[in-house]
Amino acid sequence: MVDKMLLHEKLKLLVEYISDLQEQKNISLSDLETNKQLRRYIERTLHLAVEACLDIGSHIIADLGLGEPESYQDIMNILCQAGYLPTSKLDTFKRMAQFRNVIVHDYARIDPQILYNIVQNNTDDLRLFACFIRDAFL
Repeated sequence: MVDKMLLHEKLKLLVEYISDLQEQKNISLSDLETNKQLRRYIERTLHLAVEACLDIGSHIIADLGLGEPESYQDIMNILCQAGYLPTSKLDTFKRMAQFRNVIVHDYARIDPQILYNIVQNNTDDLRLFACFIRDAFL
């Protein structure tokens, strides 16, 4: 059985991170290139949001005995196979997991253009993840 209180708390954090990112939609690429504090804030907030998704997924998989993911991408595979996330968005969710590895291990070379594109175009993917999990478990 999934721990609904834990899930609720983690989803609450995820929604907060998404909101923080969406507040930055009016930034320009130039702002990200020249303002290292803003760039670091967005990098860290994205990192926290993706980690929250992966943590939520890991808890669901463990609590329901759905298997043992071998990678962060595998968390998304398992959630899709189990029907908790739409398979039509699997590639999107897997890219989220890949981005986690980039931001953690290759942090010194993150292109501001990538951050800009994510803030402008992909925060809805995080929101979609949160909605599917909320609808399935809460």
